Amino acid sequence: MGKTTPCKIPLLFQSNLLCFSLLYLATTLFFALRNSLSPSQCGFEDPPFDPIQTPLFTYPHSYGEHKYALPARRSSCSSSVLFSDYKVVFKEIQDLCGNSSAFPPVLKYMQGNADRFGGHFGTKKRIAYFDHQNNSLDLPCGFFKKFPISDSDRTAMENCHGVVVVSAIFNNHDKIRQPRGLGSKTLDTVCFFMFVDDTTLKGLEHHHLIYEKSNEFKIGAWRIVKVSSKNLYENPAMNGVIPKYLVHRLFPNSKFSIWVDAKLQLTADPLLLIHALVVSENVDMAISKHPFFIHTMEEAMATARWKKWRDVNALLMQMETYCENGLQPWSSNKLPYPSDVPDSALILRKHGLRSNLFSCLMFGELEAFNPRDQLAFAYVRDNMSPKLKLNMFEEQMFEDIAVEYRHSLKRVGIGANDEGSKASNSKGTKRASHELLFINGSSCSSCQNYLLKMWGS
Repeated sequence: MGKTTPCKIPLLFQSNLLCFSLLYLATTLFFALRNSLSPSQCGFEDPPFDPIQTPLFTYPHSYGEHKYALPARRSSCSSSVLFSDYKVVFKEIQDLCGNSSAFPPVLKYMQGNADRFGGHFGTKKRIAYFDHQNNSLDLPCGFFKKFPISDSDRTAMENCHGVVVVSAIFNNHDKIRQPRGLGSKTLDTVCFFMFVDDTTLKGLEHHHLIYEKSNEFKIGAWRIVKVSSKNLYENPAMNGVIPKYLVHRLFPNSKFSIWVDAKLQLTADPLLLIHALVVSENVDMAISKHPFFIHTMEEAMATARWKKWRDVNALLMQMETYCENGLQPWSSNKLPYPSDVPDSALILRKHGLRSNLFSCLMFGELEAFNPRDQLAFAYVRDNMSPKLKLNMFEEQMFEDIAVEYRHSLKRVGIGANDEGSKASNSKGTKRASHELLFINGSSCSSCQNYLLKMWGS
């Protein structure tokens, strides 16, 4: 009888270590491909009633609107946002917007002409407007120069009477992304406006998203408003602050607004968001807490360390000014405010006395120092009167209603290196180095007590 020849295992698979490595590589590639195709690993099961199923706009492949999504840090796929029935919300928001007594005209704005859009008031002058007990007093709130947009865009903005969703791209810093999860009636009742400058407009023309000869521009849900920024601020980020904080003046007849940074893609219906985070909570404004910081000085040190604003001397002066005028680190004495530092990429507002006052005061601080609004947030909020009714919601809720993307990789910056993202501080809170407290040989003397309280010394 002949011998049975054993079946030989190929040499490639005779090494257990090699087999394990190949299996690990294949698994890793699978999950990497899965994550790259889906910016969010969770799919929530509570869409609004009769949601829009068809894409709002079809982009050319070259535009890359869904590239570079940041991974979510949520620990589970359960949604933290509790939405009411879409039909109920739709009717309630409509009734609220039709009730003029719920939105009385309560602020009078200063008129005049100045070299800068916001008037550029000094510290003492700005502080004088924080205590707003006299409604007959004219409040400085920008528009000391004409906001350079077309008459047709201005008319469309004035004709927005309910909820408006606002975003902006200056210096071609981001991509235009369409909102997802919209209810069937939302596009008929909610306005979507995207403000862009000439540089961004040229980028849109390059990808054939718009045509230069058109009098009006529309990309999916968004009406595109061209802003002649050469007549405004040199810094594109500061021009973006105008629609972000003066939305109540740009849209004088709107009752609610949602600011969405262009690095975000909204994934929940705006009506449901306004109802869940503002109306149901009976607040003036809703904004997410910062994922890492609770003290303003932590954000200031991170801003200097990560070069989010390169003029460190100006940052020092800003913090000195705020400490001299009452800024304190966060403590339980500030409750119900749970933090001093927001993630301001998403802001939901009910337009009224307190939210409008907060927005005007914030704009004054941003023009005076820099567009890093997280630095002025607690200073304005804590010193203004009447007090702002604020819903600072958890970071996971933020991730449940929006997808965040990296800014466009090719850009030219003026002043600010980056408006920041969660990825910048992915390693968590880090105590500032000693050198950050001393600039050109002088210490941040007015903030020494702040720092000692913050560090528990």
